Amino acid sequence: MQMNRLFQIVYYLLENGTCTAPELAEKFEVSVRTIYRDLDTLSAADIPIYATQGKGGGISLLANYILEKSLLSEKEKEQMLMALQGMSATEGENTDELCSKLSALFQMKHIDWIEVDFSDWVTNTAKQDMFYEIKKAIFDRHVISFSYFNNKGFWISRSVKPIKLIFKSKDWYLYGFCLLRNQHRFFKLTRMKDLIISADTFILEPSDIPKIKKEIQNYNTVSVNLKFSPQVAFRVYDEFTESVITDCEHYLYVTATLPDNDIMYTYLLTFGNCVEVLAPEYVRTRIMEKLNLILEKYKT
Repeated sequence: MQMNRLFQIVYYLLENGTCTAPELAEKFEVSVRTIYRDLDTLSAADIPIYATQGKGGGISLLANYILEKSLLSEKEKEQMLMALQGMSATEGENTDELCSKLSALFQMKHIDWIEVDFSDWVTNTAKQDMFYEIKKAIFDRHVISFSYFNNKGFWISRSVKPIKLIFKSKDWYLYGFCLLRNQHRFFKLTRMKDLIISADTFILEPSDIPKIKKEIQNYNTVSVNLKFSPQVAFRVYDEFTESVITDCEHYLYVTATLPDNDIMYTYLLTFGNCVEVLAPEYVRTRIMEKLNLILEKYKT
């Protein structure tokens, strides 16, 4: 337990710089006397740790101190390489090279445990380039500008302080602070174009970022009862949880919560004649209206 705490103290000082013994004691839930004993142990192990007294003083590590690889356990090295391997699934060659270097440094075999193929991004070079440009802007803290196709069907110019990229369901989103709306917003990457990386930079503190809600977008929802033909059973089991599916002889019955807007109707129509909306009645009626509009287009 003490050995683990010693490592955590070093990591904490590397990340936070100077702090006091009472702060460390509170952080690791031990007495101040125990912290001083730990500091003596670290000093005896040639960790360049020192304390200064007076205003602005405290405990810190020698500037530019770097952890030696020996401070990482074999399991921690393996987990680090696996995490980087996961990143390389979307990052590409740069992270692959870093994995190789760390593998050599740790004298461990490279672990090829994951592969991700975002086909729509790979085939769309322009969008893929935009993804990497946004990623770079996030790391370098540069304001970005772009045109965004909003829900009302208009292209709007936006300037945003980018915070993070989020993959939700089947789509990539940018989460950032919109300078036009003066609030944090989500932006779907497929609706963005004409990306410009501004020379303007910004400072981002962790406290400035609100907790991201579980849902990317808040929709009004409705519970619908659906009847599916067996021809689309593979999709039903792919796209709905088993707990909402009832397999009854020649049909599959599903009770699902879906967004109460055009997204739901467009989605249901992708099943063609292999789905029937049983309830609520207004959803059945709206589906029939849409089908009649489609039929009108094909009348001669």
